[in-house]
Amino acid sequence: MTAKTIATIGLVLFSIATLASCGNTIRGMGRDTASAVDATQDAGRSVERAAN
Repeated sequence: MTAKTIATIGLVLFSIATLASCGNTIRGMGRDTASAVDATQDAGRSVERAAN
């Protein structure tokens, strides 16, 4: 194997790892955002019940 081949394989593996990490981050942010929305809605319902 030449240095160029090894470098190419390394770059491909690095790219795959980076894209996989990015996908996990996006999914995690989506779950965090959904949780924040749920918490905000629950807080709004609590305030509404307290006001009545």
